[in-house]
Amino acid sequence: MKHARLSFVLAVGLLPVFAGMAGAMLGSGMLHPMRRELSPELIARADQAFTRVHATREDFEVRAPDGVLLRGWKVRFQQSNGDWVMLFHGVSDNRVGMHSYAEFLLRHGYSVLLMDARAHGASEGPLATYGWLERHDTSAIAGALFASEQVHCFFLLGESMGASIALQSAAEEPRVSGVVAESAFANLREVSFDYAGLRLSSFLGRTLFRPASTIAIRGAEKEGGFKADDISPEKAVAARAFPVLLICGLSDRNIPARHTKRIYKAAIGPKEMWLVKGAGHTAVLGKEPLEFERRVLTFFGKIHDSRM
Repeated sequence: MKHARLSFVLAVGLLPVFAGMAGAMLGSGMLHPMRRELSPELIARADQAFTRVHATREDFEVRAPDGVLLRGWKVRFQQSNGDWVMLFHGVSDNRVGMHSYAEFLLRHGYSVLLMDARAHGASEGPLATYGWLERHDTSAIAGALFASEQVHCFFLLGESMGASIALQSAAEEPRVSGVVAESAFANLREVSFDYAGLRLSSFLGRTLFRPASTIAIRGAEKEGGFKADDISPEKAVAARAFPVLLICGLSDRNIPARHTKRIYKAAIGPKEMWLVKGAGHTAVLGKEPLEFERRVLTFFGKIHDSRM
């Protein structure tokens, strides 16, 4: 009994130490996500989707303010309605991960921008900063788009990391007409508790495994040159009154729905929130495809009509 009690005490005492060691690795890994290469097979998959809706693509490259080259595609429908939607993929993904969203938007007359985020896909960049640098990338991309196309409305749609970047971008870029964000995090520090808690409970991340979260955030701040509290979609929607449609699955364990609820509460512009029972992380389109399309198209359509 004494040995069992001692083993338990030692295990509990060492947990914060192990958590701290894990946090040191997590902090650097956060800024250097696995890169999903833009393979010929992925390009072929995207081209099949574009062919189904009679759309064509062309390469689109933009130089970010810090010199990083961002690569992607402009994709046009034959009879465009004049609106463009920039699609933002999740962490460790690339532009092709958003082809399902692109397909239904193209089918309804929207042209789309499919870009690889910095440090992802075929884009350059040593670090992913979850919105700190990426918001300025969006402004550079918007500038290049408006210089080369007649744009009626410029919308953003993203999932997970991409949704979080889209919301922060809209606070900085006045040409953004509206944002659809699925499974965005409220702020970088808050979501670190979910990941430190092994995606089981943010309570674990705030308490027993807090050293992992604290050390990870400190390491990321030092390497990335930012403050974690400044990477905040929650603050972004309170800084500029742009329309938002916030979506989250109620079974999302990666970025639970409390993040979406916090962003919705903070938003000062026109806002809608759709929480979907039984849907996991970024899984709403797959679970409720018709309703997803209806809500997104209605959201964009109202803004389009108001600017005629």
